[in-house]
Order: sequence, then C-alpha cells, then structure tokens
Amino acid sequence: MTTEAVHSLTDEALVEAIVKTNDTMLFEVLYDRYATMVYNKCYGFANGVDEAKDLTQDVFLRVFIKLASFKGKSKFSTWLYAFTYNHCVNYVTRNTAKKIEKKSVSSESIDIQNIGEDIDSTREFENMRLEQLKLVMELISPDEKMILLLKYQENLSIKELSEALDIGESAVKMRLKRAKEKLVRKYDNYTKDGKSI
Repeated sequence: MTTEAVHSLTDEALVEAIVKTNDTMLFEVLYDRYATMVYNKCYGFANGVDEAKDLTQDVFLRVFIKLASFKGKSKFSTWLYAFTYNHCVNYVTRNTAKKIEKKSVSSESIDIQNIGEDIDSTREFENMRLEQLKLVMELISPDEKMILLLKYQENLSIKELSEALDIGESAVKMRLKRAKEKLVRKYDNYTKDGKSI
C-alpha cells in the first residue's frame, strides 16, 4: 500500500489494518492524526508539559495494545476521547497524594448553557461564573468530571457516550444527572459560604 493510500484511509479502516498486521508504521499515521488532541487532553490532567508528554506516550502505548477492543460501534475519535479521559482519570486517582497539586482540567470550552438545559429543578448553569465553575469542577470526582467533559466539551451524544464507555444509555443518563446535580450542589454551597474567587 502506498503512503498516499495509507494516509487517505479512514480511521476505522486504518485501525482494522493495524489490528490485522500489527504494523507500527500504520500506527504512526494514526498517532500523527491524534497526537495533538491527546496531548491537549492529557495536559489538562498533568502537572506540566513533561508529565503531559509522558501521559500522551502512555495513552498511545495502551491504545496500540488495546486497539483490537475497538469494535467500531462509535467513531474511532469518540473511542479515543473516552480512552484518553479514562486513562487520565485513572492516573489522577492512582496518584491521590499528588492530586491536590494537579492542574485544573480546562473547563473553558464547556457550553455552560448546555449543561443547564436538562437539569430539572436545580439552578441553571448559565448563572454560574466561568471562574467559579472551573473551581467547582475540581470538587467533584474524576469520573464525574470525565463524563461531564465528554458530554459538554467534546459534545458526545448519549449514544456515543454509551458506546465509548461501554455502558447502557440509561446508565449514561443517570451518571450525567448525578454529576450535574453534584456540580450544582457544590456550586450552591460554594457561593453560600460566601467564598469569593
């Protein structure tokens, strides 16, 4: 297969070829497509550039090993987003002693109105100031943060989340609902305590 032909393959076709051949040259093409995206996600969880680079290498090493578990139910990019977040969440959880030092996961591109739109009777998120939202995001668990970021930063649908996380759609909705309610509760407590940021 020519270099040009390889580069024109879809992600899914490329993954299939890599799984069949274990060809590291083909994997490099996939790496080139997604290295920046994965690095940016890792950087949000890391304590500096070097740690983010290490995490990125780690993610791709594990992706190469686990590539056969990608069943094509979702887009490859969706699967990779979830895989990266999951790896970073596990990393942060394993390093609990260092957790306090961890940089905040960037919440700047979260669509705040989106998060608020399907919270039943709780406060709408658009009333939250962005700086406060970013701070409160650090008060919820890594798993809760992960599902909120996948939904509202990566704009994954319930169906895509279900496929990427390999859980039922009703479980996704329940996890999202709980994570949002906890975020709103933490925000309310934070502002009630009169803490200014």
